[in-house]
Amino acid sequence: MPGMFDRLRGARAEAVAPAYPPGKRMYCVGDIHGRADLLAELHGQIQRDAAAYDGQCQVLYLGDYIDRGEQSRQVLELLLEQPLAGFEHFHLLGNHERAVLDFLVDPVAMAGWLVWGGRATLYSYGIHAGPMPSRDELRALRDGLDAKLPDAHRDFLENCLPAHAEGSYYFVHAGVRPGVTLDRQELGDQLWIRDEFTRSTANHGAIVVHGHSISEQAELLPNRIGIDTGAFYSGVLT
Repeated sequence: MPGMFDRLRGARAEAVAPAYPPGKRMYCVGDIHGRADLLAELHGQIQRDAAAYDGQCQVLYLGDYIDRGEQSRQVLELLLEQPLAGFEHFHLLGNHERAVLDFLVDPVAMAGWLVWGGRATLYSYGIHAGPMPSRDELRALRDGLDAKLPDAHRDFLENCLPAHAEGSYYFVHAGVRPGVTLDRQELGDQLWIRDEFTRSTANHGAIVVHGHSISEQAELLPNRIGIDTGAFYSGVLT
């Protein structure tokens, strides 16, 4: 994404002041994890809230659309077939999307994906995974998913963005590595980092908006905003 980080280089000692481009409003959605029911409800709330706004409305999804909840396929169908009309859309990559893509390449090496919530995703595509699949069974599960995954779903997963920057905000799934400028962040950290980021009080050069690390309520801090409220079990999609 050439040029997108130029205005965010060189973190200052003080906290970054919240700022967003005039005439734009961003709605940001946390980790959905197979809860199409909650996503449909939240879409309705967003549409009602945006109805009186006459500027450009944007909606950004922080990744982890699949796994754990029972409606992974339905979540992707909703995002693809019923997008919010009139909104500019951004879909970020989560670690669970990266995991299923890796499973499709090497199911034996990525057997852990089943434990992380992949069984629920397979089930949503009509594939049943036993409790302790063998290597051959893992390959059969991969082949089954490869056959049943619609091309549109595959394209969606493969084309999610690693991050998005706008105004004084940096949107990313898991977070950033403290002390590393935003234009030099590694994808592994953007998808997986947790304590090193969430415990940091450092100025990251932007206000980082993220999911991945579950909290009971949205975390609104000077250097970051966390909005993963564990929708798959809490019933709260933020």
